[in-house]
Amino acid sequence: MSLIPSIFGGRRTNVLDPFSLDIWDPFDGLFQSPLSNLPSSARETAQLVSTKIDWKETPEAHVFRADLPGMKKEEVKVEVEDGNILQISGERSKEQEEKTDKWHRVERSSGKFLRRFRLPENAKLEEVKATMENGVLTVTVPKVEEKKPQVKSIQISG
Repeated sequence: MSLIPSIFGGRRTNVLDPFSLDIWDPFDGLFQSPLSNLPSSARETAQLVSTKIDWKETPEAHVFRADLPGMKKEEVKVEVEDGNILQISGERSKEQEEKTDKWHRVERSSGKFLRRFRLPENAKLEEVKATMENGVLTVTVPKVEEKKPQVKSIQISG
């Protein structure tokens, strides 16, 4: 018999045994990551998939910045495909485990990540540049200069 429904965390209690009561805490799990309910392999992938990337537009270019701490530039690929899709991908390899090692906590993620962005028509795709410094990837996509309309003054006679 269940005193508290399983929708509140799956806890089971017995009404007839006062020592088996498990008090439901409405705040239990409220401050956990939404990834905490996933299996560990899915959490690793989801953390890398959700690699945070900022995209800002300046008068001269579109600038993308990605935090990739601990990654080398050889582990990251920046590509332009299908004409106007910027693709940033990479893979962080898992640390080698020694049989004598005893892990207490593993929080750093490993696995693949992939992010894609549709670039606007004013992007100069042949001049894309990428740099990596201190674990921050910066991709700069210059913009085509806007043609300003030529204005010709006309003299008014009369």
